[in-house]
Amino acid sequence: MPYDPSAFPPFAVTVDLVVLTVRRHALCALAVRRGEPPFQGRWALPGGFVRADEDLAQAAARELAEETGLRAHDPAAPAQDNGAHLEQLATYGDPKRDPRMRVVSVAHLALAPDLPAPRAGGDANSARWAPVEELLQQGGYGRDGEQAAPLAFDHAQILADGVERARSKIEYSSLATAFCPSEFTVGELRRVYEAVWGVALDPRNFHRKVTGTPGFLVPTGGTTTRQGGRPAQLFRAGGATLLNPPMLRPEV
Repeated sequence: MPYDPSAFPPFAVTVDLVVLTVRRHALCALAVRRGEPPFQGRWALPGGFVRADEDLAQAAARELAEETGLRAHDPAAPAQDNGAHLEQLATYGDPKRDPRMRVVSVAHLALAPDLPAPRAGGDANSARWAPVEELLQQGGYGRDGEQAAPLAFDHAQILADGVERARSKIEYSSLATAFCPSEFTVGELRRVYEAVWGVALDPRNFHRKVTGTPGFLVPTGGTTTRQGGRPAQLFRAGGATLLNPPMLRPEV
């Protein structure tokens, strides 16, 4: 039998973004308040429909640029002129996840250093950075006295999956440096680990581990006093993508 497209029900494809950064020593995610149905007025993750002329990576990069002004990381670009880390997270296809029609979402995880106040775009009427613990709390999320409600669609599950991906990957990869500027101190990197994992780490042990892991950090030759006190040595991310031995997450 020849293939007949009309024999199959239509469905749409979207990309949803878990955009994580560290602000005020807390792991935060970008949240947008929906300005249109469905779930009008509810907080959600940024995202949108994939256009007919773009692939998934292009759609995710476009949404990232529209929502944050960031461009996706280009491995071929110089480190000082690079963008945010962007990777595919997972696919979500519950038939009832969107009341409009069958919609399959391909979620992406984006990580970047401390970012400025976001701007709302698309069908969102406001956007903000919010601590992930507040967005994922059992009773839902609300701000400025508004009634708390769960994130729209299945975005709470997508956010939880993105947070766990980030927490697990910084154990065995150099992904934590994506939260840092191009040059950073060991103390600044430690605070990234503490914010993502939600635990306090011993400064001396951490310094010994990260500086003793081959290819993880490379000294720049410079120092900074931006943390106050004595000048601290500056580093940049090394060429290693996998950490051996890994930075194991403390049990809490």
